[in-house]
Amino acid sequence: MRFETHFFRSRRSNVIAREGVVATSQPLAAQAGLEILKAGGNAVDAAIATAAVLCVVEPCSTGIGGDAFALIWPAGEGRLYGLNASGPAPMGLTADWVRGQGHERMPPLGALPVTVPGAVRGWQAALARFGSFRLERLLARATAYAQDGFPVSQRIAGSWQRSTEKMSQHADSRRVWLPQGRAPRPGELFRNPEFAATLSTLAQEGADAFYLGEIGRQIAACVQQAGGWLTQDDLAGYEAEWVTPLHVPYGQGYAFHEIPPNGQGLTALLALNIARGFDLRQIPYGSVDHYHVLMEAIKLAFADAQAYIADPRQAHVPLAGLLSDVYTEQRRAWIQAGAARLAFAGQPEQHGDTVYLTTADSAGNMVSWIQSLYMGFGSGLTAGTTGVQLQNRGANFSLEPGHPNELAPGKRPYHTIIPGFITRDGQAWSSFGVMGGFMQPQGHLQVGVNLIDYEMDPQTALDAPRFQWLEGLAFGLEPEIDEAVLESLRGRGHVVHTHFPSLFYGGGQVIVRQAETGVYVAGSEPRNDGAAVGF
Repeated sequence: MRFETHFFRSRRSNVIAREGVVATSQPLAAQAGLEILKAGGNAVDAAIATAAVLCVVEPCSTGIGGDAFALIWPAGEGRLYGLNASGPAPMGLTADWVRGQGHERMPPLGALPVTVPGAVRGWQAALARFGSFRLERLLARATAYAQDGFPVSQRIAGSWQRSTEKMSQHADSRRVWLPQGRAPRPGELFRNPEFAATLSTLAQEGADAFYLGEIGRQIAACVQQAGGWLTQDDLAGYEAEWVTPLHVPYGQGYAFHEIPPNGQGLTALLALNIARGFDLRQIPYGSVDHYHVLMEAIKLAFADAQAYIADPRQAHVPLAGLLSDVYTEQRRAWIQAGAARLAFAGQPEQHGDTVYLTTADSAGNMVSWIQSLYMGFGSGLTAGTTGVQLQNRGANFSLEPGHPNELAPGKRPYHTIIPGFITRDGQAWSSFGVMGGFMQPQGHLQVGVNLIDYEMDPQTALDAPRFQWLEGLAFGLEPEIDEAVLESLRGRGHVVHTHFPSLFYGGGQVIVRQAETGVYVAGSEPRNDGAAVGF
């Protein structure tokens, strides 16, 4: 890692600290996690405290009515743990029934795309295995912000305002989130006493209160009243799952790690596998060749992801074939140096809206945690008087008969949220992530390449301009990219758009640990309200 080898527009420097660091998309949430570290809590404790405050202060992106995934490095064990806290479709909901209602694709709003919220069981599982503080202590700051109010930050206020129409369609959502008939403005105090009461119940009674008690009853009733199928039995039967992370090597002792499907972390690994064969260190950063290689790699990765990613409990996902050297070389050879191409899924060998946060502590524990509702306030539904907004993750199910990701009872959907982690020589090196729907694996590819191939420090790796694949040959590219490069990409057949707002390109956070000193270097996304803090 080298500091300031590249210079991009930014308002931030790296945060460098030894005892502990937290990086996330909202400063109050980052401070809540740091408060726990200073009080003697570990990185997992800090992650839960941070996530809980994000549920209050960034409600358009996350809440306990959504899902979570995590990659956790407990320093004393020298291995990485994966946690899948994503919930399944209701047991009574079938693809045939949805198609019978006239839908060709899963509707994105309302009751039908609501899946079981997994985040609270995820908190419970992580704390039971690795935590040192009680949930009551970790929820205190979030409860206070919900009860007493917090000043809404700038970018979050904008996202909130863009969801006004959606949240106006449901009476409880309108009452809770638009109390004056509008979204709160930047700097305006917002209170959510109903959610404060819910958090207090969780603090006193634990996760079961969410799934088995009055909170769960109101969630089920809300969905059913809106025409959905979720029941309290669906909630009561849910447990988060510990999983073995997937990984691919990446030159000079590095390895990228992701949660396996049903998440789309596989997409990032497929693209990184392709990219590592091009020796990017020899391709100048920011050149047309640099962008062309990565853009073609991500198109290939998405083609396979859309064909194969599904819930492995109910569908076969050919992971070994997709990540094999032979298949990767076939996909890499498809890329032409001088021309963009339309990507299609390959045939590997068959073997049998969102928030991101990362924390690290003085012992060397590191956590990569991501939690989401999806699509700005999720489904648009808020459950009774709980203050809990419900996710719409079921929108990513396929209704194509026979597709691996076809909706089925008790099945988890293709999931966009992915935490990332990088090891070096088998030891923890970087905990990182880039939130933003289908931007996420694209962000993992670009930020990861910046960190390793171009040896950027965390803040510079986040500041660097990004691209996002849209469809076909079309990409969004940030206008900071040199116009001559944009024209050269157009000349190769890429359809280039530069009009999207900065948050279209995701919001990332990065922590890098320097093994020789134990010092952490952290960066936070300049495109949103986030912060990295340490001591």
